[in-house]
Amino acid sequence: MARWCYRHRLVVLLLWLGGLFGLGFAASTAGTDYANVFSLPNTDSKRAYDLMEKAFPDSAGDTDTVVWKVDEGTVRDQDVRSRIQPALDDIGRMKGVGGVAGPYSGAQGAAQISSDGKIAYAQITFAEQANAVPKELVQDVLDTAQGAERGGLQVELGGQAIQRVQEPPTGLAEMVGILAAAVVLFLAFGSLFAMLLPIGVAIFGVGTGLFSTQLISHVTDVPDLAPLLATLIGLGVGIDYALFIVTRHRRGILRGADPEEAAVTALNTSGRAVLFAGGTVCIALAGMLVTNLRFLDGVVIGTSLTVVFSVLAAVTLLPALLGVLGTRVLSRRQRRRLAATGPEPERTSGASARWSRTVQRRPRTIAVLAVAVMAVLALPVLGLRLGATDQGNDDASTTTRKAYDLLAEGFGPGFNGPLQVVASSGDTDTLVEDIRATDGVARAAALPPANGVTVIQVVPRTSPQSERTDELIDTLRDRVIPQAGAQAHVGGVTAVSKDFATITGDRLPYFVATIIGLGFLLLLVAFRSLVVPLTAALMNLIAAAASFGVLVAIFQWGWGLELLGLGKEGPINAFLPVIMLSLLFGLSMDYQVFLVSRMHEEWVHTKDNARAVRVGLAETSRVINSAALIMVCVFLAFVLSGDSGAAMAGVGLAAAVALDAFILRTALVPAAMHLLGNANWWLPAGLDKRLPHLAVEPAEERPEPTASVAAGSASVVHGFVRDAEGAAVDGAVLTLLSKGGRQLDRVTSLADGSYIVSVPAPGTYLLSATAPSYGARAHHVVVSDEPLVHDVELLQGEVDAVN
Repeated sequence: MARWCYRHRLVVLLLWLGGLFGLGFAASTAGTDYANVFSLPNTDSKRAYDLMEKAFPDSAGDTDTVVWKVDEGTVRDQDVRSRIQPALDDIGRMKGVGGVAGPYSGAQGAAQISSDGKIAYAQITFAEQANAVPKELVQDVLDTAQGAERGGLQVELGGQAIQRVQEPPTGLAEMVGILAAAVVLFLAFGSLFAMLLPIGVAIFGVGTGLFSTQLISHVTDVPDLAPLLATLIGLGVGIDYALFIVTRHRRGILRGADPEEAAVTALNTSGRAVLFAGGTVCIALAGMLVTNLRFLDGVVIGTSLTVVFSVLAAVTLLPALLGVLGTRVLSRRQRRRLAATGPEPERTSGASARWSRTVQRRPRTIAVLAVAVMAVLALPVLGLRLGATDQGNDDASTTTRKAYDLLAEGFGPGFNGPLQVVASSGDTDTLVEDIRATDGVARAAALPPANGVTVIQVVPRTSPQSERTDELIDTLRDRVIPQAGAQAHVGGVTAVSKDFATITGDRLPYFVATIIGLGFLLLLVAFRSLVVPLTAALMNLIAAAASFGVLVAIFQWGWGLELLGLGKEGPINAFLPVIMLSLLFGLSMDYQVFLVSRMHEEWVHTKDNARAVRVGLAETSRVINSAALIMVCVFLAFVLSGDSGAAMAGVGLAAAVALDAFILRTALVPAAMHLLGNANWWLPAGLDKRLPHLAVEPAEERPEPTASVAAGSASVVHGFVRDAEGAAVDGAVLTLLSKGGRQLDRVTSLADGSYIVSVPAPGTYLLSATAPSYGARAHHVVVSDEPLVHDVELLQGEVDAVN
């Protein structure tokens, strides 16, 4: 497939361009139909909503607020009233508005004016819930109310429906993330064209995924959070997957391969790993379905579609683009050096090699330090409290945040999260009195009954995000309502948020067990080991705990929150653990696969665990760290989105990826594998026979036997092994490998450094040499029908790079 895409690059490019613009045209024509559907069956808040919907069909919808404040005089003054009341009357006549309850009529209205007379509010009840109210209607309400403003009279609006039209500027976070990724890629590659490749592939993948999600929103419930999260994860994995393939392609060209062969090899090796990694991400995302929360179904659809398109772009569009660029994927300096000096030797040096040797020499010290750092970062997770952000977390410039602050100023912090006690039978008068006498209740008033249902509005003394408000809900449900002998349920937005957090917390252990179990099985089959998947599962749990510790410290405790410009501290969004754990699991599996697959390859060839871990870390740590740095930049850019939920997810995922890549995969995992030794690769023989074989690496290419081979006259490679001073190296181990990595012959050099290995047939092979106190070396050798003389020089302090 890679070769076909490379040779038919124009066709592939046209197909992708047609797909992107075709989906974009269809999506823009159809529009969006995102819906935030919170289905919480068998909860007290759901029963309260159902009762209200039956008794008050025109007022069971979303209730929003118009709040105004005067600088001088009071809101009762005629000049204020003459401007506000006509606006409220116009809003009340709009189609889709169930009713408007203002402060200028009756005793009930008088309660809607603050004690100092400076602030008043009116309640607008829509006929539908917030996600079903047309945005055009909400915008008309907003414009009509704010049209009453004048000097000295401030009018603001709050509520869920109003919040939907106060969307932050779109595209800023994405652009900043892409620019940051471009800088990292340019520093890594040193080539403008190589830098543009991963970004272009990611844009195609994310674009087709988002347009498809937009179209699917017309046939199923997709929350408006889904496209934001899909963009966040799509940019990250799209750039990373292309980075892995382009890195392998560039390495092939630098080693002297033809650009087409280098592209085919890159797709047939790194491309296979990308397919496997993308599959694990989709499986991890599908794990969210275990929670049985309908709100997350649309998130799974949107994010999985984007990941699938990103993988398809990486394995089809990318080879076509590589064909367009040819050798220009290298920097000018690299092209000049390649033309002048020929192919580069295959070795890894520099920081990666030095770090790999350090980990091998001091595994205990590094493991202890890594565990200590992760433990300290994970400590705040013990205080994790799930909940929901409210409009007090909105940007300070939005009308919803201003309305929230005005209501808290005039009527107390609990006014922004009133509870609705919906009673269907019993003595409601006694119930109202008991509620008023309950500690933590500021006010309680019963609305006129309808169809045998009475609604009691309860205003807590504390804010909606306060733990004391949660305790008050439990007190009303467990003690006050039963003691009054009434049949009643506690509803309202605050109660719904509490129930959602409770259900999520209860189902979280099952979800974690599911994704950890799936990851264990995948790695067990891929690496034929029990210890490697157990280590990966433990690392996933450590990374999750530490990243949530960072979230708690920033968003719940408020450490550094002002620097991010995200308002005040509060609980962690209830849906965030499920989404973060899914994405973290998928991304950490990517890094685990790229790291351990190289170690596993070396282990299969040499059965030397120390060498396998050292070589695997030296060869993969640089690309893993580059990929992680790109993801961190993309995720952190979503702090600029203006959406507190997206900012929380961005910070959490950035912390998770950074800790996973920089501490776990490049320090703790290799250190632990050095300490465990050969036990890393242990698998009971009986289990090995029963497990299916999953080959991430390409199939072995066996050389075709020639006539001379058939006659028993195979060729040989022979020569001497010497050090940098020319002295013979005795006891060096030389291994002849096929292009696919299969060991063909293995010998030890004699006292004079001489060696001879048998070659089954003419062709290209890999000859590796290693000796105590020396770094290993590997070279491609091209053998004809005649014996090949090939001397090997071993150097100290160098790590090999067997591909």
